[in-house]
Amino acid sequence: MSFSGLKGDGRRWPQRAVLGSGMALLAIAFIAGSARGAYAISPFELWNVLLDALGLSSRAGPPTPEHLVFMNIRLPRLLLGVAAGSALGLSGALMQGLFRNPLADPGLIGVSSGAALAAGITIVLGSAWFPDLPRTLGSWTLVLTAFMGSLAVTLLVYALSQQDGGTRVGLMLLAGIAINALAGAGLGYLTFLASDEQLRSIQFWLLGSLGGARWSAVALVSSIVGVAVCAGMRLAGPLNAIALGESQAALLGVPVERVKGVAVVVTALAVGSVTATTGMIGFIGLVAPHCVRLVAGPDHRVVLPGSALLGAALVLAADAVARTAVQPAELPLGVLTAFVGVPFFLLLLRHFRSRL
Repeated sequence: MSFSGLKGDGRRWPQRAVLGSGMALLAIAFIAGSARGAYAISPFELWNVLLDALGLSSRAGPPTPEHLVFMNIRLPRLLLGVAAGSALGLSGALMQGLFRNPLADPGLIGVSSGAALAAGITIVLGSAWFPDLPRTLGSWTLVLTAFMGSLAVTLLVYALSQQDGGTRVGLMLLAGIAINALAGAGLGYLTFLASDEQLRSIQFWLLGSLGGARWSAVALVSSIVGVAVCAGMRLAGPLNAIALGESQAALLGVPVERVKGVAVVVTALAVGSVTATTGMIGFIGLVAPHCVRLVAGPDHRVVLPGSALLGAALVLAADAVARTAVQPAELPLGVLTAFVGVPFFLLLLRHFRSRL
């Protein structure tokens, strides 16, 4: 899809500064996440490990402990965090642009609640309802069922929002609220039925974590998120036009219905794949677009990539804290993103309230 309509507000240097700052924050968070953890890696050892990983080191001999920790544990976790944060940040910006509502986030269309309900069904009733599923899918059972649940619920919300051959954003919002409430009730009933062990599994999944990162999962999720991010970036121009109103955007030649469909599919694929792998990580999709918009303005050509960069940096920073704050235990990532994200968001609101 191409659109060369609106040109934004012309403030090009702050927009470039925002994207540069986002990349710098992501690099800092990546380095801090590489070095910090139960097994700390010094800056000198980290530099040697990076040279080894890039094939630029002349050192001979077996891999060092730092090399093994970084390559087998920390790097897949960091890459999964980048994919998760990018997906959540970008999807939050897409939903806020599509709904023209600053309080919108990916959860409004049922992605997270669908994944949570499917994960709960798999954990509590999977062995009774689908006894052959674990033998077929192995360790991917929970991930794939959660992903299918997120897609199914999102498609249901999208279907309920159709009227007269078009998609009503207001209907989508209300349908999302209703389906989220229904999924929450279903998950509550499952927790009532669950045994103590199943209840702990559900709670652990709901609180979110990057601890289950494996290279196979990283490759799959990164591929899906990469495609979704590329598709989402192409919606920047159409979303700028839709900000003026759907009728005005249609007069400018924007295929409004196709934009809505692509935005929903991109969000469902990106957030669904991430949530199925990491569990629930809240507030990134709400906070990251707001922070970028407060600094750079409403132009989606900056808000979309900026939100993806800032979302990735926030997830990596929160994960680094989660791994080091209460060693040797690990704090739930979803709890940390709420603890860190909400006060930061309130400070930004207070500082920039005159521009809202």
